[in-house]
Amino acid sequence: MDMSRVADRGLVLLGCGKMGSAMLAGWLDHGLPAASVWVIDPNPSEWLRAQGVNLNTALPESPAVVLVAVKPQMMGEALPAIRALGGGGSLFISVAAGTQIASFEKALGANTPIVRAMPNTPAAIRQGITALIGNSHASEDDMALAEGLLSAVGQTVRLQNEGQMDAVTGLSGSGPAYVFHLIETMAAAGEAQGLPADLSMQLAKATVAGAGALAMAAEEDPAQLRINVTSPNGTTQAALEVLMDPETGFPALLNRAVAAATNRSKELSHE
Repeated sequence: MDMSRVADRGLVLLGCGKMGSAMLAGWLDHGLPAASVWVIDPNPSEWLRAQGVNLNTALPESPAVVLVAVKPQMMGEALPAIRALGGGGSLFISVAAGTQIASFEKALGANTPIVRAMPNTPAAIRQGITALIGNSHASEDDMALAEGLLSAVGQTVRLQNEGQMDAVTGLSGSGPAYVFHLIETMAAAGEAQGLPADLSMQLAKATVAGAGALAMAAEEDPAQLRINVTSPNGTTQAALEVLMDPETGFPALLNRAVAAATNRSKELSHE
């Protein structure tokens, strides 16, 4: 990732909680000088204080990037701190859930290049995936810069339109919680079959983590991987007949779950 443009003009990070800290750690590891970073955060962590960035000081006049990483409920309070930078040649990137591009254009000026992004919590260990969409003033160079910055915490994908962001929220944004719950319920089911609780949890965690890693590494798609481990009339088939039931199994359940999260995302973006 070429950090020269950002290093020369500076990067402003508004909000440095878990997601902001994960991104900042990735940028510093990729060679962005701490002196080129300005962070605005009312409650800086000890880790942040130790990084040598410009913390809660006067901002540069025209930074290369302003990245907004505050919680949605803090957006109204946080935006005035960066409003003066709008329309000044800075690229604005938002990883705040639920805040539409139009809201930023209203606050910063319609001619401001803005990229909206949706990362997920595995970004904390640089295993996240982030979906991006830019407004009409975000150039290809702007999009490439945003992708470069967000690739510090995992994969990136581009969306075709902002309307897809709600479904992304329902699938990958909220999705880690679905997997955590799967681990919980697998461990509980193992315990119900006579395994000690700690052993059952260890088996469940390792199974889900290993299967995910195999799905990422394998050339076959997940459906084929499932077939590969399903012997006719064997134990896996017995379980899958329960899980793949069209009315009570995973297909119907996850479709309802992702739809519920997607619909809630739509509601929140209009509140």
